[in-house]
Amino acid sequence: MQHDDRRNSGWQMPAEWVKHAATWMVWPHNQALWESSWGVTLAMVQTDFARVANAIARFEPVNMVVDPSAVASAKALCGPNIEFIELAVNDSWCRDSGPSFVCHPQQGLAGVSWRFNAWGGKSAHDLDETLARRALERLGVQFFGTTLSNEGGAIHVDGEGTLITTESVLLNPNRNPGVTKAEIEEIFTRLLGVKKTIWLPGDPDHVTGDMTDGHVDGVCAFAHPGVLLVDATHDTGSPYAEVARENRRALELATDAHGRSFELIELYEATDAVDTEAEVFCASYTNFYIANNAIIMPAYGIDADNVAAGVLAQAFPGREVVPVRINNLAHGGGGVHCITQQQPAWPVQG
Repeated sequence: MQHDDRRNSGWQMPAEWVKHAATWMVWPHNQALWESSWGVTLAMVQTDFARVANAIARFEPVNMVVDPSAVASAKALCGPNIEFIELAVNDSWCRDSGPSFVCHPQQGLAGVSWRFNAWGGKSAHDLDETLARRALERLGVQFFGTTLSNEGGAIHVDGEGTLITTESVLLNPNRNPGVTKAEIEEIFTRLLGVKKTIWLPGDPDHVTGDMTDGHVDGVCAFAHPGVLLVDATHDTGSPYAEVARENRRALELATDAHGRSFELIELYEATDAVDTEAEVFCASYTNFYIANNAIIMPAYGIDADNVAAGVLAQAFPGREVVPVRINNLAHGGGGVHCITQQQPAWPVQG
């Protein structure tokens, strides 16, 4: 059932670290997309997706959306505790095309179906633009529609009223032409219970070549309210280094919804893993996923994996850090966070 987004008082998007009922993913099946655009085989990418899904399934259920044409490959590679949900899809970035879940103290669980236009019309999305709604209908929960073009990877919340996003995504003419910051912030307040939106520059000059135009989940991630893990690079002379510095500077000047300045923890990217022949390669360790009792971390088979794992272990005491190799997935420009979407348990715990 769809509800008017003007009457959603009391709904809030919980932080990623609250207890999950499940994780949602979408199985990759679009061979032409992966093999013509990203230079890897579909089978290689499916192996990476399965690694991530099976790692998460150790800690919580996984709901895997599968295009009817790809059920056999999903079942062959994915283990137990993974439920397959057959829905026709274009692509496999569930963080962006899937729902953002919200909770209400009395009314329970619901989801937001953003207007998804494939990162500004960069690929086919005639099926994915309705994926969030169809997934929520299959789950049997309310959904809230909105005219705001947005993706789940473009926002991070701390569950205490603070949201971080980037100007290069949400103010991009390919998403929301003519829409102001104030209008976007008002939508976040109504739909997600946000009290303060922090705007980072993102990637305004498209230095990275990333099709998302600078999603925040490649820039930083909350460890706790007031504490952020921030993407950093040792390659201080690169064009991306300036992008990273500008985003960090914005975070240094920001305060959250409770007036706190942020503690910033540097998480250096996997520079040695980058395939220089790739059109784009996601080397950001901040693109990890918080599962129940675990951190599912992108790994590349390099020494920097161990350093990043140590930083994450200190930032998330009591959670098992699980490195998962994603070198093939990274050729598509995304990481572990990009392909996962948390469904919080209700009542909210943690």
